[in-house]
Amino acid sequence: MCGIVGYIGQRNCVPILIEGLKRLEYRGYDSAGIGILNGSDSVIVKNKGKVSLLQEKVEQLNLSSTIGIGHTRWATHGIPNETNAHPHTNTDDSLFLIHNGIIENYQTLKKGLMNLGYRFRSETDSEVLPHLIDSFLRKGNDLVKSVQLALQEVEGTYGIAIIYTKEPDKIVAARKGSPLIVGLGQNENFVASDVSAVLAHTKQVVYLEDGEIAVITKNDFCAKTIYDDEIRKEVHEITMSLEEIDKGGYPHFMLKEIMEQPESLRNSMRGRILLEEGNAKLGGLADVADRLANSKRILISACGTSWHAGLVGEYMFEQFTRIPTEVEYASEFRYRNPIVGSDDTVFFISQSGETADTLAALREAKLRGALALGICNAVGSSIARESEAGVYTHAGPEIGVASTKAFTSQLVVLALITLLIGRKKNLSIEEGKKIASELFQIPDKVEKILKLNSEIESIASQFKDAKNFLYLGRGYNFPVALEGALKLKEISYIHAEGYPAAEMKHGPIALIDEDMPVVFIAPQDSTYEKIKSNIQEVKARGGKIIAVASENDNEIDHLVDYSIKIPDAIEMLRPILTVIPLQLLAYHIAVKKGLNVDQPRNLAKSVTVE
Repeated sequence: MCGIVGYIGQRNCVPILIEGLKRLEYRGYDSAGIGILNGSDSVIVKNKGKVSLLQEKVEQLNLSSTIGIGHTRWATHGIPNETNAHPHTNTDDSLFLIHNGIIENYQTLKKGLMNLGYRFRSETDSEVLPHLIDSFLRKGNDLVKSVQLALQEVEGTYGIAIIYTKEPDKIVAARKGSPLIVGLGQNENFVASDVSAVLAHTKQVVYLEDGEIAVITKNDFCAKTIYDDEIRKEVHEITMSLEEIDKGGYPHFMLKEIMEQPESLRNSMRGRILLEEGNAKLGGLADVADRLANSKRILISACGTSWHAGLVGEYMFEQFTRIPTEVEYASEFRYRNPIVGSDDTVFFISQSGETADTLAALREAKLRGALALGICNAVGSSIARESEAGVYTHAGPEIGVASTKAFTSQLVVLALITLLIGRKKNLSIEEGKKIASELFQIPDKVEKILKLNSEIESIASQFKDAKNFLYLGRGYNFPVALEGALKLKEISYIHAEGYPAAEMKHGPIALIDEDMPVVFIAPQDSTYEKIKSNIQEVKARGGKIIAVASENDNEIDHLVDYSIKIPDAIEMLRPILTVIPLQLLAYHIAVKKGLNVDQPRNLAKSVTVE
């Protein structure tokens, strides 16, 4: 959510800022703005709505400057409108500031500033920051010192970038809990909340940590703490390309990323499967593998789609490693005073590696002595850096807000971890070889399912006007039911719920009639006969039934209205296959409703506020 981009150098910053904001659109936003310094012509332009509308506004003004900042806002305090959009300013409009995050003590700060004579224009928490910084500028401090002193009074999270007409040779940026990077170029430098905003101009970046400030000029940058301690920062080389974050000829990022899954799954397991040994090689866990295998308990903490992946991981771990496993929402884990100790291992799963609640939960687990391990997609992200060890999913950039390929890659990584731990415990080499061999075949099976795209699109056309959906599955496929329902509600705005199929009788069955589509995840597994009974119960009440079923299952065709047949796999890996039709179903329903599936309303790609 919210996007930041800034530039200082020799070129006109305006098109660079607009381009950067467009690269950040996938994060979710409702308004946008830029601010540039150019002597007496320093100006802010902002508006509600899309970056394209901002671009039209800016082009009419024919602006030019070599220093500026831009922002896309996702509303937390105050409705989406031009006044609440960023940048925000101090009283005399000499200081421009953009902010990601939430200032938790903004009401206290605002009251104190109003007592000093400051007046506020917006409804945002962010506006306290330029006024607070201004209060220290008025005492004779320079910009950097004023920012440091102001941030010492701030409680909450922030990623900020600031420019000041009286010191027009620098951008000052700071981070606490909201990601921020510095991009390094030739006679120009950048600041951004995401590398995608600067990737067209540089692949050399520095990641800021919490409590750090960067002072960025066109030829240099330095990093300090808010208490003025100098910091030496490592420069990282970004390996992704611009082509990887383009649509590649597809109408939406979401469809592109669904179709990329055979390759993303291969990337997730490349070099990690030891077929002859029936084992997995995970370099990121090498130093902690024994401690992991000897854990008394495993916890998995995550949010949203990653939480659903964790539920599948729970089934895997308990079946094959015999280690008791629990899955917790990160937002609940961090606040409920959890019982966690040195004998526990906690996995933290996050596509972005910046999910605020998951990051806070990780820090809590580390404080309590648990082994804190990360599973994430974004190299260099906060969770990747703060975990004691972990595994990258290597899914590649995921731009679509509704996660698809990241989810299936997380399942592959959890299966690899299961194999690694299981072989260290009581999993035989024969069982290990079976799992390894089946994993190796998964990408080809996904390719086969993707060829059903047109068939699934046809089914979707029958349900685009539905008001409610029910998704039902058992065992390993119960989390898939949850994920299928989430995908549908995220991008089509149709109310959908996922349940264990047996729980249908405990309430949801009351909702079933001819207007209630029901999706069954019904492969021929150990619960198949039970699922058929549940299907009969829905059929008896007139519900419309879609089944995701095994490709050789002819019996189910007589029980359901629509069936989507998929290849078979061992039970622990079936969720990687059964979820693919549900992703495509959600996508096509949303498209047929005329919705923008890449930017669903009220959602953001990386939830970096709590």
